[in-house]
Amino acid sequence: MSDVLPDPDEDELDVEAFEAPAPRRIAPEDTQRQVEALLFAAAGPLSAADLRKRLPEGSDVGRALAELRQRYAGRGVELVCVADQWRFTTAPDLAFLMTEEREEQRRLSKAAMETLAIIAYHQPVTRAEIEQIRGVGLSKGTLDLLLEIGWVRMRGRRRSPGRPVTYGTTEAFLSHFGLGGLSDLPGASDMRAAGLLDINVPADFSIPDPARAVGEEDPLGEDDADAPEFHQDFLE
Repeated sequence: MSDVLPDPDEDELDVEAFEAPAPRRIAPEDTQRQVEALLFAAAGPLSAADLRKRLPEGSDVGRALAELRQRYAGRGVELVCVADQWRFTTAPDLAFLMTEEREEQRRLSKAAMETLAIIAYHQPVTRAEIEQIRGVGLSKGTLDLLLEIGWVRMRGRRRSPGRPVTYGTTEAFLSHFGLGGLSDLPGASDMRAAGLLDINVPADFSIPDPARAVGEEDPLGEDDADAPEFHQDFLE
């Protein structure tokens, strides 16, 4: 029985057969395209770590991001990094193209409607007088809203201690409600016919006529626009 010696080349061949293949080199252009596609398709910003999880192993994400950022600089869409997360966003100088202006319908609260009615019928009227007629305090926001809408304006200052500001309606108020003037505001008979007044109202009940209102007030000066509601000199 003859001894068969192993061929030394056989072991070397077996070792080479089980060696891991060399990693495939990924072209930077391919990584750029993949990163670009991921950022466009993502629902939100992605970090570099998020991108690496989806890209082939060995992809140079940092280089791809830097080159993409430079490539999109100055274009309508730019690549930006916020809080270590990357996203495409509209160029800041083109933000005006994405702005849409719409008129928003705003329903006045019950307090605002009551305040507006009191001002319309009792003008010129002060805040204290509005609160006295309503029987409850008037929040600053209610009056500010009417001023912001443009239906109420500051008319002047009452000739009384403290010189409080008086309020009245504007032409915008008349235009919105289709009134030719304050004399066209509905009177007691009109409101009763519309069912807004109970037939059992007191006999001496009367609705003020703002068209004949004579207010003891002085007009506001140029410096009164941002002045306090009461003159401080009186308190001193």
